[in-house]
Amino acid sequence: MDDMLVPVIRKSLRATIAIIATLWIADGILDAEIRAILVSAVVGGFAIALAAKDTISNFFGSVTIFADRPFQIDEIVKVGEHIGPVEQVGFRSTKILSKLGHLITVPNSVIANSMVENIGRRPFIRRISNITIPYDSCHRGTQRAVEIVREVLADVPEINTDSDRPPRVYFSDFNDWSPNMHMSYWVKTPDYWLYQEVNQRVNLEIMKRFEAQNIEFAFPSRTLYVRKD
Repeated sequence: MDDMLVPVIRKSLRATIAIIATLWIADGILDAEIRAILVSAVVGGFAIALAAKDTISNFFGSVTIFADRPFQIDEIVKVGEHIGPVEQVGFRSTKILSKLGHLITVPNSVIANSMVENIGRRPFIRRISNITIPYDSCHRGTQRAVEIVREVLADVPEINTDSDRPPRVYFSDFNDWSPNMHMSYWVKTPDYWLYQEVNQRVNLEIMKRFEAQNIEFAFPSRTLYVRKD
């Protein structure tokens, strides 16, 4: 059984058993008019439905979630501005644990009408970054910097090197204060923390090789030329 359906079915069975037991007691022990009770319940149900339309919309939102299966328990999702693993899915709402450890309750009607990004099902994680060096590096220094970054990425086994998602490094643009190198690559894991560990290894290796080649990193700066007539 699916992890999302088990808690919902458990709650539904409890409610069903409680209703059946109540009707059985009313019909058998108390000798009450069960038909009259049912008619009154139907009339009262219509009144409650009109007053609780948000609850009903949340219920149908949960039906949509169970039918479409956009996520599973413990998968990391992004709904609006909320990101985190799914803790529980109920009839009325879905609980998401945020990065700060806060338990966020999102109505199912909101999830059914929103774009849900399932981060937990990604096969790869992509990193896009920009590396800048000073204009003093000139043509040869810039070209060598591009070659160094490509060599570093080729030596990391967790980085995808297949033809469909190869690492990319290009001298992409002239910034106001530095040449810009565009770097992007795909890490072959859905694990976010392993992805960060790979990024750290790449960053440290680039720094080490730049230092060996006397290549510096640029920072935002402005050159002021003073002219005296």
